[in-house]
Amino acid sequence: MLKIKKLDRFVLKSYGLLFVATFFICLFIFMMQFIWRFIDDLVGKGLEVSVLAEFFFYAALTLIPVSLPLAILLASLITFGNFGERFELLAMKAAGISLFKIIRPLIILALLLCGTSFVFQNNIGPIAYQKLGTLLISIRQKSPELEIPEGLFYNEIDGYNIYVKSKNRETGLLHDVTIYQFSEGFDNARIIVADTGRLALTADKKHLYLHLYNGELFENIKQPGVNSKNIPYRRESFSEKHALIEFDTNFNMADGGILDKQASAKNINSLQLSIDSMRYVNDSVGTSNYDFAIDRAFKKIDSYRSSSDSLKLANSQITSINADSVLATSTLKKKQNVLNLAKREAESLSSEWSFKKFEISNTDLDIRRHQMALHEKITLSLACLVFFFIGTPLGAIIRKGGLGMPVVISVMIFIIYYIINTMGSKMAREGEWEVWFGMWLSTLILAPVGGFLAYKSNKDAVILNSDTYMSWIKTVIGIRPQRHMTRKEVVIDDPNYSECYEQITHLSNRLEEYRNTHKLRSAQSYIKLWFKTKTNDPVDEYLGELELIIEELSNSSSLEIINTINKYPVIPHRAHTLPFKLEWLDRAIGVILPVGIFFYFRIWFFRLRLAKDIQKVIEINKELKIIIDKNK
Repeated sequence: MLKIKKLDRFVLKSYGLLFVATFFICLFIFMMQFIWRFIDDLVGKGLEVSVLAEFFFYAALTLIPVSLPLAILLASLITFGNFGERFELLAMKAAGISLFKIIRPLIILALLLCGTSFVFQNNIGPIAYQKLGTLLISIRQKSPELEIPEGLFYNEIDGYNIYVKSKNRETGLLHDVTIYQFSEGFDNARIIVADTGRLALTADKKHLYLHLYNGELFENIKQPGVNSKNIPYRRESFSEKHALIEFDTNFNMADGGILDKQASAKNINSLQLSIDSMRYVNDSVGTSNYDFAIDRAFKKIDSYRSSSDSLKLANSQITSINADSVLATSTLKKKQNVLNLAKREAESLSSEWSFKKFEISNTDLDIRRHQMALHEKITLSLACLVFFFIGTPLGAIIRKGGLGMPVVISVMIFIIYYIINTMGSKMAREGEWEVWFGMWLSTLILAPVGGFLAYKSNKDAVILNSDTYMSWIKTVIGIRPQRHMTRKEVVIDDPNYSECYEQITHLSNRLEEYRNTHKLRSAQSYIKLWFKTKTNDPVDEYLGELELIIEELSNSSSLEIINTINKYPVIPHRAHTLPFKLEWLDRAIGVILPVGIFFYFRIWFFRLRLAKDIQKVIEINKELKIIIDKNK
């Protein structure tokens, strides 16, 4: 019997409950977006509850494969964000358990979800898509419910335009009714005006029963075949008039086979068979077009001769004909006939080749769509695994649980995935890229990101710590922190002031000598700067001695000394030297002029600032020596 460790059970339970919740949340969001797309087809049709339930059911089935990756990403972020926020992840790692051991049961679960998504898309997805498409076509073909608005023309009844000024909701009477009937054409239009009226559906809901009271009817009387500007018309006054209008509002299901040729309604085996069949048809059409081109478009001129012309040519013993010479010696009328014939022939060939091109292009587009549907079943399944390896380490890094930060990050990542996937699909559909590359583009980009995040998270790297990036930016720009030392409440060993005094004196002399010999304020030669042999800069040693003196004097009980050492600037040791430790890299930067010039001026800026810092350190040393003399 398989035994699951307590830690694995804890991780699976924490992740599973969140996954179920996030899955239904994501499915609901995608359902709302889907329904909003087809809201105009659903509203005002008087659809039965069973039809709407069937529509929502099949829509949910088609959206499950899209909801799974986002649900996995969100659940991973929230779960490991909670672990990090509650220090549970820290406790696991403190016990010697690596991140990969912690997520091992979840990797197995993600693989199962990945396989389930593929099986679902291959077996259930095509059936659901076919049912949903058929249902949607049937809904669109259904006539709308009879709901005539006030003060607007209602044109949902074929051949009629109805205007109602006001309605009585309680009695159902329509006031000031105007009806334009165009069922027999605009030339034979009928206009009916009535004080009141009533509209009702027959019991079979296939006809509209119209009752009109106190009105007039105007109708053109135009006889067929008679063209006249003065067309007589008929005017009829009535106190009551009744009419029966065809208006079928019943719901009739369309034929399910109407979507059999759609790529989304096929599984992988059917897609492969369809692709092979269409390629075979395209090859056959291409061979046929080649034979047609050889037979007609590139036919020799000899084939246009009549038998009598061929006989005359044979008797004259002429081996070849110069068409330009023959045309030049022809009469004007014959030239015109030949040019018209050539023009008609060229237009005929152009139209025929345009049709052949359209036929082959359509087949190629259909092939690409089938290939895209085949690759999508695989890539959408692998997206579950990719999003898991993005969400899990990212949640462990940011250490924020709940529905705040994880939701924002999940939406951002999914939008990036959607943009890349949409771009790749569009380029693949239009034939600009290979189909496999366009469909796998999002996976090829996001999979390395997931691997990188998993590696960094396992090494406890702080790649999303804003302080780290801000510190690096400040270092590049040249912004440095200030010293904030305070007097210690408890000091074990007081500083040796005599020794510190000698060290400060010695340091001042060495810094003064360094400043005079290195000429920090003058500009260096660009070539010598990048191609000189590297040597150890003694200023690193001097600045290290300065930090040791500051650390020693920080144990002083004198507030005056503490305030004085806080005046020392924080000096970066290597900012005024070459930017990299490798000589070949520095030389390569120097050869690339735009980058080299940028670093050249940066180095010069730090050399000028180092000269000012050395002068400031020497002045503070003098001030500090006076204070130390007082405290000896």
